[in-house]
Amino acid sequence: MKQSYQVKVDAFEGPLDLLLHLINQYEIDIYDIPVADITEQYMAFIKTMQQLELDIASEYLVMAATLLAIKSQMLLPNQPVDLEDEEEIEDDPRDELMRRLIEYRRYKSAAGILKEKEEQADRIFTRPPSSMEEYMDTKPEIRPGEASIFDMIGAMEKLLQRKTWVEPKETTVQRDEIPIQTRMTEILDHISEKEDGTKFNDLFPQRSKPHVVVTFMALLELMKGNEIYCVQEHHFDELIVYKMEETP
Repeated sequence: MKQSYQVKVDAFEGPLDLLLHLINQYEIDIYDIPVADITEQYMAFIKTMQQLELDIASEYLVMAATLLAIKSQMLLPNQPVDLEDEEEIEDDPRDELMRRLIEYRRYKSAAGILKEKEEQADRIFTRPPSSMEEYMDTKPEIRPGEASIFDMIGAMEKLLQRKTWVEPKETTVQRDEIPIQTRMTEILDHISEKEDGTKFNDLFPQRSKPHVVVTFMALLELMKGNEIYCVQEHHFDELIVYKMEETP
């Protein structure tokens, strides 16, 4: 019997968010998107998500089909155009996607500004200022790194490409149960021993697929619970994992 680790990840905001992530990561001009390249990178993410048995929303697959259709249109040879029919020339097949991405980026930016204003408003009090020294914590404020859920999936993509799966030699089908809570505890214990953070790849010592998948799920749960965070100084750099109360 095959063990299922399918999990719906709330951190995903949608396929447009993934496309913007790729555009920013590869420094692509949003007004001149290289469809072949962006489609290849997008499909690589989808494949990795499927390998990790994540519950992929249908909208991601719809976008994949859209990208493949645009790519096919871009590969078609240009037809000779009669000057008299110049007004009937079709638009660039990327235009609709470009408009959607620009609009989404605009709304996302506006949402970020509104959230920042809300956070600033939460710090405003009407009562007179009073001493808060007795409540002050001597620990510096921890600001989570810039690494996102998409950066983690990108790191997993590289990890899955490098690792060789351990294939069972027994003919009997076995169910290898690895509780996520147990893996979460093991990860926290491991990270606690590293003052300078732990490399993302070091958290995957075993090469069996169930162990890799459960470890990834445990990391997502720990991030969701604000117990750990990942830092990536530059695009494509290795992720470093820290406990939330520690400073990088």
